[in-house]
Amino acid sequence: MNVLITGGATGIGKAIAREFRRERDARIIITGRTDATLRAAAEELDIDFAVCDHADPAQISALAQTLPGDLDVIVNNAGGNIGFGRGTRAGLESVRDEWLDNYIANVLTAVLTFAELGPRLTNGGTVINIGSIAAESGAGSYGSAKAAVSSWTIGLAKSLGQRGITANVISPGFIADTEFFKGQLTAERERDLISATQNNRRGSPDDIAALALFLASPGAAHITGQTLHVNGGTFTTR
Repeated sequence: MNVLITGGATGIGKAIAREFRRERDARIIITGRTDATLRAAAEELDIDFAVCDHADPAQISALAQTLPGDLDVIVNNAGGNIGFGRGTRAGLESVRDEWLDNYIANVLTAVLTFAELGPRLTNGGTVINIGSIAAESGAGSYGSAKAAVSSWTIGLAKSLGQRGITANVISPGFIADTEFFKGQLTAERERDLISATQNNRRGSPDDIAALALFLASPGAAHITGQTLHVNGGTFTTR
């Protein structure tokens, strides 16, 4: 089994890589933009890595030359809320930049990666896109971008279904021990996020990793075109 995980050096991506490494006989390749962080994670987990900015078509094409000819699982985890840490800027250009940056980071990274590497997916393979509870909460440019990921994934499921390939979104709620908040999460905000859950606990990257492993298993072969929420009941469905 060959598994590609974008944004795999830390947090959720690293946890997914660890889960596959532990449970499956797989060659795992993680990607990201920072060589040192990727190298450290790859050495810790005894897996492969490649530096790649998945918003850059040229870098994705270069990455493709180094990957196996067949891929069984693609996990599109690269992304995040680009608005954190950039300060407040006034004017329409700032609004445009924020919306475009979040769209590029969260939607186009996945779309470009799939456009290049999707044809390598084996029959019965798996696409897992990482979304966010923000898509359900009206969270501006970031939430809108993650909502677009879910919509795009439905189209993938339709186009890939005849080959037995599944495509789903895992939508995390508050997940601790990641770089998502860029050091700006206060203790008060964390308490609020935990209190909004039904089970009164923080989510962990391992919660997401366990679901990712299941979605790539034969037991999930009839689950496709879905957004699966992992948020402790903060957002509930019926």
